[in-house]
Amino acid sequence: MKNILIVEDDRRIAQNIYRGLHAENFEAEIAYDGITGKNLALSKKFDLILLDVNLPGLKGYDVCQQIRVYKPSLPIIMLTAYGEVEDKVEGLNKGANDYIVKPFDFRELMARIHAALRVSELNNPETESQVLRIADLELNIGTKEVIRAGKSIELTAKEFALLEYFLLHRGRVVSKMDLAEHVWHLNFDPGTNVVEVYINYLRKKIDKDFSTKLIHTRPGLGYIMKEE
Repeated sequence: MKNILIVEDDRRIAQNIYRGLHAENFEAEIAYDGITGKNLALSKKFDLILLDVNLPGLKGYDVCQQIRVYKPSLPIIMLTAYGEVEDKVEGLNKGANDYIVKPFDFRELMARIHAALRVSELNNPETESQVLRIADLELNIGTKEVIRAGKSIELTAKEFALLEYFLLHRGRVVSKMDLAEHVWHLNFDPGTNVVEVYINYLRKKIDKDFSTKLIHTRPGLGYIMKEE
């Protein structure tokens, strides 16, 4: 599942884009200022960034330019109310892949996002075989294969998504609310035990027959994936 960072100080616009992306089966996060947006973009894995130009803290052009230093292939689409040719040229010169002027139709935005992601995948074939690892466990994002200690492990689609989320956040405590939102795309219901059920499924497949356990419970907090 693709993860998109929205850097937009207009909360109404940001929330509308966020809801629209989730409806299209994307993951998304929001930053409401340029400095937070830059820090998130450089510290976490995103597949694409939607970047406003007129941001508090650090302007979008500067955010784009600084991201490009460290992540030259990350797709960036600039969102702005400025439609002059000079503004578009500046955005593209700073490293943006595309430029869309507000107000825009969400269908057009989605078309631009899909186009940018297609180009990114064609230009970066190694992403098709990206492998996440911890201890003797490997998860291949492209081929959907999971191997532990040389043994192939069969997972359902939801178990695979759950394990991928753990690996992307390894070493960090993730709550049941985080998992419900990002793996199941549900508003968390304290009365449901779906998260615990799938944690148990996953533990039986990747931990039960191995001496080193990887998924650990933190009472009252959630779960953490780490060697212990």
